[in-house]
Amino acid sequence: MRPQSLLLAFFGDHVLEEGPLGVYSGSVIDVLGRVGVGEQAVRSTLTRMVNRGLLQRRRQGRRMYFGLTPHATQILHNGRTRVWHTSAVNDDWDGTWTLLGFSLPEAWQRQRHDLRSRLTWSGFGPLYSGLWVAPGDIDISGIVAELGIAAHVKIFHAHADAATDVDVMIRDTWDLETIAARYAAFEKRWITHVGDHAGDPLAVHLRLVAEWLGTIRTDPRLPARHLPSDWPARSAEATFRCIAQQTAEPARRVAAELLETTPLEPS
Repeated sequence: MRPQSLLLAFFGDHVLEEGPLGVYSGSVIDVLGRVGVGEQAVRSTLTRMVNRGLLQRRRQGRRMYFGLTPHATQILHNGRTRVWHTSAVNDDWDGTWTLLGFSLPEAWQRQRHDLRSRLTWSGFGPLYSGLWVAPGDIDISGIVAELGIAAHVKIFHAHADAATDVDVMIRDTWDLETIAARYAAFEKRWITHVGDHAGDPLAVHLRLVAEWLGTIRTDPRLPARHLPSDWPARSAEATFRCIAQQTAEPARRVAAELLETTPLEPS
């Protein structure tokens, strides 16, 4: 696991809902040390996250504290919704699709990369090079506005015509084998932890949440009716939720003993 993914999972679990708090760097080092991340790697990752606008840094005496920026707070709220409140299996699809067409200037390489990354997280796949599609009625206007590309984008909400073979379209647009393999690998790694109360609950919960978020972040939640009957997301999610439930409260108790925090003024 990348240290930044683990740090975001940590802040999402133990800081996000507690208000604008700063966490002492030593506490962060202790927590990530439990999942095998060394002190230097933690310090380097904290610095990079500050530089990327994900964390704010405050010094009190000789101690350094790190808290979430508004940008990171929004990212974590979105991630929290996806992890805890949105099923990995889309049983409720209403037949609608959101289409986004874009044509960006050749020099806008960064904007193109950022747009594709954000579209992937929002469930879109490339129907054609400049036309992306996602199941459901997706509000993508905020991302378009944030990236400053509204003049180069067209958004539509539609239903597929009867002449369109949706099953084929899905297989052509998304790599179902790779998505399924991620879910199968997640379950294989974690199934033995079900009912296992040994070990460090904070470390287990942190790795579990970070790995699950990494698994679902490239899953567009395609309509279950158009996926193979043995789609592995359902059983993988059941495994995730079972272990998350058994470790959540013990992890909170351990974190409460470990973390040194201080109130921060919102940046």
